[in-house]
Amino acid sequence: MVGFLLWILLLIVCWPLAIIALIVYPIVWLLLLPFRLIGITVSAVFDLLKAIITLPARILRGPSAAR
Repeated sequence: MVGFLLWILLLIVCWPLAIIALIVYPIVWLLLLPFRLIGITVSAVFDLLKAIITLPARILRGPSAAR
């Protein structure tokens, strides 16, 4: 909502810049999408490695009494 209000303010102050921002934003979003997907994948791989490394300790600890 804040972004929309800032865009409305930009539209009032300098409408050509607001229209250019409206056109350029989806293009930039599409260009940055592969980097976001790579970040999600790397995060998932690190979580998997953490789960694999800590698995023996979790097995040796046994069932938790809190369950």
